[in-house]
Amino acid sequence: MTRLILRWVINAVALYLAVILIPGIQLYGSWASIIWLALIFGLINALLRPLLRLLTCPLVALTLGLFTLLINTFLFWLTSVIGQAFGLGLVIGKPVFWNALLGSLVVSVVSVFMSLILKDELKRKRR
Repeated sequence: MTRLILRWVINAVALYLAVILIPGIQLYGSWASIIWLALIFGLINALLRPLLRLLTCPLVALTLGLFTLLINTFLFWLTSVIGQAFGLGLVIGKPVFWNALLGSLVVSVVSVFMSLILKDELKRKRR
């Protein structure tokens, strides 16, 4: 349970930094919006990422892993679309593709960095 909450917090911080760092991404809401968006982002990644990686495995291998950036971009954009459907204001401005790509890169880098910092906390519950 603690691992799940830590992942949720990591996603929330990563999304918040993407909103701050990328001028084409705006958040219309409060911290509660970020927390709900982090939950949506985590669910989308848990449910769709394995399926997309399986279906696009030849493209990922052919491009030496670069196609994974497009998968991450799509999942970040999908989080924005689903969040807007629920009234959470994560808006990706035009050009949507480039802003979503930059946002997904920020989220990926921050998630990896925070996971490395909190590695002991995340592994403690696994044993």
